[in-house]
Amino acid sequence: MIHQPRARTALPLIVMAASAASLGSQAIAQGAGMNATRLGHEVVVSDLGTPWDMAFLPDGTLFFTEQCEGMSVRLPSGEVTGLLGMGDAEGYATSAEDLFCDGQAGMNGVAVDPDFDENRRVYVYSVSDMSSPPTNRVLRFTVAEDFSDVSERTDIVEDIPYKDAATDHPFGDTGAHNGGRIRFGPEGFLFVTTGDNHNAELPQSPDRLGGKVLRIDTDGEAAPDNGAPEGFDPRIFTYGHRNVQGITFHPEDGTPIITEHGPWHSDEITVLEPGGNGGWDPRPGISGRPDDCPDDYCGYMPNQMEGMNRYERAAFMPMTDFEVYPDAMPPIWENNNYFPGRGQSLRAAPPVPSPFRPPA
Repeated sequence: MIHQPRARTALPLIVMAASAASLGSQAIAQGAGMNATRLGHEVVVSDLGTPWDMAFLPDGTLFFTEQCEGMSVRLPSGEVTGLLGMGDAEGYATSAEDLFCDGQAGMNGVAVDPDFDENRRVYVYSVSDMSSPPTNRVLRFTVAEDFSDVSERTDIVEDIPYKDAATDHPFGDTGAHNGGRIRFGPEGFLFVTTGDNHNAELPQSPDRLGGKVLRIDTDGEAAPDNGAPEGFDPRIFTYGHRNVQGITFHPEDGTPIITEHGPWHSDEITVLEPGGNGGWDPRPGISGRPDDCPDDYCGYMPNQMEGMNRYERAAFMPMTDFEVYPDAMPPIWENNNYFPGRGQSLRAAPPVPSPFRPPA
C-alpha cells in the first residue's frame, strides 16, 4: 500500500458565526421560543487540502488539520504556521514520517488541552504505520511559546483500529469508517470517537476500540466513572457505534452528544450514557440477518447497491437495534431513513440529566 499526501484542492477554512436576529413580527407571531438565528461566515484561511478539524484558544488562535497534510496554527494576526507535517508534506516545522492519509483516514481531529496556558499541549488523531498493521493513534504535543513548532510527541493511545484492506462494500476502500473526532469535555477528560472499519466484530467487542467513544485522561488512561460493562477495556465510554465523527457537550450540564453516520439511512444524534450501547451490530446471523453477508459485514444489507424502500432497509439493518439490545441508547434525532448527511457537531440539545455536570 502506497501512502502519499494528496494534491491541495484550494478549499477554504470558513468560520461560521451565529447571532440572534430579530426577524420581525412574522417570526414573533409564530410563538415565543422560536430559535431565530442568523449565520454569517468569513474565510480565514484558503488554499487548503481537505481541512478536517479546528480547535481554538480563547484569544482566537486557531489550530487546524488537513487530512493529508498536517496540523497548522493561525494566529489572531492572520499569520499561519505549519506545525506538524505528515509523511513528506512540505512547509511544516516538524515532520512525522509514520503518519499518512488513506481514504477517510489521515490527520483528523485536533483538541487543545484545557490547561494550555500552563502546559501548551495539543492533541491530534492520526493514522500511523509505526506498528504493523497500521493503527489510529492519539498524539500529544507541546507547542513552542512563539507557536513556531511542536515537540515532545507522546502517543497516548496507540491501538485504535484502521481499515488496512479493501472490502466488498459501498465505500469499501481502505481507511473507511475511521471516526476521528477528539474533544475535551467540561470535566477535563478527552473524548475520542472511532469507527467500525467495515469490521462487524468491532462495535460490540469488549476489548477492541473500533466503533466506540473513548473517555481518557491526558496520558491516555481510562477516566473514572466510564461505566463500561465488566470485561470491557476501561477506556471505553460507549460502544456499539458505526462511525461517530461529531461530538459536543450540552452547554448547561456537560452531557456528551454525538452525531453518527448511517448506512444509506439513519444518521443519528444521540445523548451518551456512561457504559451505553449504541445498538449497531452488523454481524452475520444477528436478528435474522443472513449468515453470508459480503466479507462478513451486513451493514448495507439486504442489498448493497440497489434501490429499495428506505423503511424496509432500515428495519432490516437498523442503526440502533432495539430488538437485540432493548437497553440501547435511543437517538434523540434521526434523518427519517434518508441517505446520510455529513453533520459534524451539535451546539445545543434538550436538557438531560448527566453525571458529568461541570463545577458551578
